[in-house]
Amino acid sequence: MCGRAEGLTASVSGDVLLLGGDFNLTRIVMLTLAFIVAIVVHEANHAVVATALGDDTPRRHGRLSLNPMRHIDLTGLVVFVIAGVGWGWTPVTPGNLRPDPRIGNALVAAAGPLANLLLATLFSLPLRANLDLPPLVHQFLFLAVALNLLLFVLNLLPVPPLDGFSVLLGVLPASLAAPLKQLERYGVGLILLVLLLGPMLGVDVLQLLFTPISRAFGLPGLR
Repeated sequence: MCGRAEGLTASVSGDVLLLGGDFNLTRIVMLTLAFIVAIVVHEANHAVVATALGDDTPRRHGRLSLNPMRHIDLTGLVVFVIAGVGWGWTPVTPGNLRPDPRIGNALVAAAGPLANLLLATLFSLPLRANLDLPPLVHQFLFLAVALNLLLFVLNLLPVPPLDGFSVLLGVLPASLAAPLKQLERYGVGLILLVLLLGPMLGVDVLQLLFTPISRAFGLPGLR
């Protein structure tokens, strides 16, 4: 059975990222470019790890590539530009993965967010070095760091269909993972519950997780 390793991202309000509010074409273009890079590396790393663990599905679908056309979901890109939320996906056949499907799938899932953490680190190096960068380059690097950190944190939430849910299923005993897997059918609703209803009830999980790591990289938290 063919599954999918997904990458999901959302805009951050306040000083970090903003796609809504005042129309800023330069910022939208920069964020879109940063989003494309983030998703391509995220999904390509899913493909590389899946291939290394014995699944040739990504290779057969042409995903062992950094070509954006192989990874970017057109609908996800358009929605990102309009609403600040986007996605990509990589075809994976868990039954082909070593050492077993659950653990292998967890490793493949974790590879995506870890790729974004690495990207955030690399993009932050020129900023941390206080180089005399052109303003547009500085702004792009800042936005790219923030977006990749958000992608890292968001995708590790243990909520289907995010990568964190596949990681959770891989580390739990099979007796617990099997019934929990049934939650996949409610994935979209659960994400909305956590990300939208949670803050309304005073439980902003994304803010709690994103703020410490963003500050570690010298960025402001969510507001």
